[in-house]
Amino acid sequence: MTRRLRIERAGDVAIVRFCRPDARNAMDAELLAPLANGVDRLAKDVEVRAVVLTGSQTAFSAGGDLASISSDPRGPAVAVRDLAAKLHRAVIAVRRMPKPVIAAIAGVAAGAGMSLALACDFRVMARSARMVLAYGSRGLSVDGGASFSLPRLVGLARALEIVAFDEPIGAERALSLGLATRVVDDDRVLDEALALAAELAERSVHAFGMTKCLLADSFRTNLEEQLELEEEALASSAAHLDGVEGLSAFREKRRPVFRRKLAASARRKAVRRA
Repeated sequence: MTRRLRIERAGDVAIVRFCRPDARNAMDAELLAPLANGVDRLAKDVEVRAVVLTGSQTAFSAGGDLASISSDPRGPAVAVRDLAAKLHRAVIAVRRMPKPVIAAIAGVAAGAGMSLALACDFRVMARSARMVLAYGSRGLSVDGGASFSLPRLVGLARALEIVAFDEPIGAERALSLGLATRVVDDDRVLDEALALAAELAERSVHAFGMTKCLLADSFRTNLEEQLELEEEALASSAAHLDGVEGLSAFREKRRPVFRRKLAASARRKAVRRA
């Protein structure tokens, strides 16, 4: 798409690749704007069933581009807020994506890079990879949704500990904390993320998207409201092509096949709804 970001396809899995290795994939406006736009487009692309975000062997992303912030003539407060707004648009696009989003993390995921990784549904880490928020060490509070994602993943007390001490988190500890989904050898990170994406793509993407929304809603609704949302989602899922296939497969004692290409008419309707 741009010199900062490239989107590739591996079957029905989209690979969103950060292409700024000279700056360890630090995020600036030229990377974040196409990232948000690209993820939004992939959400509407009915041919895409899962998304993988990845960087390079040395860095998933070293975070926000602090060099550009410190040299901005508008001053650091304005520069930081402007960059954070662009980052947050990308984070919202990832969190609202109704399809599985997997971060393939090699090297470092620092600052905004860690925040973006936490916004993904799953994280595959190289054994030598590490995460670190690094905001407090620079006298800054967190952004990129870290204050939202982190306590939901590890609990409030552990989240505060991670933020306060700013210690790098290796892959094995990330796995034990629930920050990583899988840890693999360094040369297997992208392959493992693609394998995980392909596995999820075989399942019902529609059901995944509905359940992802339900889980997010559960933090702001009471039990009665959540049960109503579940009823609505379940009825919608049962009426969907995937639900019809799943129930038919159960009745016929066979494995369901969700990975069917939509007919042209159904594809046009899906695009209009999106």
